[in-house]
Amino acid sequence: MQIQGYFDLQFEAVKDAFAALFEDPQARGAALCVQVAGETVVDIWAGVADKDGQQAWHGDTILNLFSCTKPFTAVTALQLVGEGKLELDAPVARYWPEFAAAGKARISLRHLLCHQAGLPALHQQLPAEALYDWQAMTTALAAEQPWWPLGEGHGYAPITYGWLVGELLRRVEGRGPGESIVARTARPLGLDFHVGLADSEFARVASISRGKGNMGDAAAQLLLRTMMSEPRAMSTRAFTNPPSIMTSTNKPEWRRMQQPAANGHGNARSLAGFYSGLLDGRLLESELLDELTREHSVGDDKTLLTRTRFGLGCMLDQPQVANATYGLGAKAFGHPGAGGSSGFADPEREVAFGFVTNNLGPYVLMDPRAQQLARVLGACL
Repeated sequence: MQIQGYFDLQFEAVKDAFAALFEDPQARGAALCVQVAGETVVDIWAGVADKDGQQAWHGDTILNLFSCTKPFTAVTALQLVGEGKLELDAPVARYWPEFAAAGKARISLRHLLCHQAGLPALHQQLPAEALYDWQAMTTALAAEQPWWPLGEGHGYAPITYGWLVGELLRRVEGRGPGESIVARTARPLGLDFHVGLADSEFARVASISRGKGNMGDAAAQLLLRTMMSEPRAMSTRAFTNPPSIMTSTNKPEWRRMQQPAANGHGNARSLAGFYSGLLDGRLLESELLDELTREHSVGDDKTLLTRTRFGLGCMLDQPQVANATYGLGAKAFGHPGAGGSSGFADPEREVAFGFVTNNLGPYVLMDPRAQQLARVLGACL
């Protein structure tokens, strides 16, 4: 497999580990970018971008980053907190009065960001087209009754997070949430990152497909069993209501919409650049970065049915938990995206890491491909 791009010779083992991913016959395309203390030491890519294997992956190929988008959204909200336009512990209903319905008057922005609000899914089954109707989704969430009482644990909100936090951004900023996020995170850092992609960019978007045959780890198998056997379970609804959530990735209307939980588009370079910007203080004051990366929720996740640990809109490392460690330092923070892409920072080593792939694995949290690359990177440092 021809590996394109640049790597510092100190990190040749990382390039070799990346090349080894393509020994899997199902491998398609991927990219890896690593920055150390703000310097790019690895920026490589290989494979194919389209579903037929005809189009090479290029240096400017972008793809759907799924939940790697969530920290960009959280950072935008925290910037607004820093400017006094939002308050972390004020009721969401102060900015969005309808949200107080069904016992939600005490839920705050902090609760939304650390997955404690009890709103990872909607009880009422919605039609597929509701996915693209911002008003329909936010109206439904404002009326929704939480799945558990405030203060009784956490459950990851894979997609509702985008409407919940995004509606606050929209109300405070008076523009689409994706516009706020890009203006406040990507543009100042010069990142090729989009939430709400212009049609003119579609030609360079990699097509996403699922790997076949690999059942993943125990956590992945438990979640899959639940989704197959319990259609009304909260975990099932979180991923399948509206039913179009799991099947829309390559659709033009998915690319165009501004869904800041799951439809950011970018590449490995934009993920590494974002985490470099957090480490060097260009995106958040240190006090707000401390809030972002401080443990807020830890333990059994009511949605993912595995152990998770969150700050505000970012997943914190669990060194002893095989599916929940980034593979570097214990203070690492960031976010995996469905199926393999991952962005994170390791503040102890001043590392910013971005890995993206268009061949989705079955794992619930961290994909072993990204973890392996991070471990090899650690040995090079």
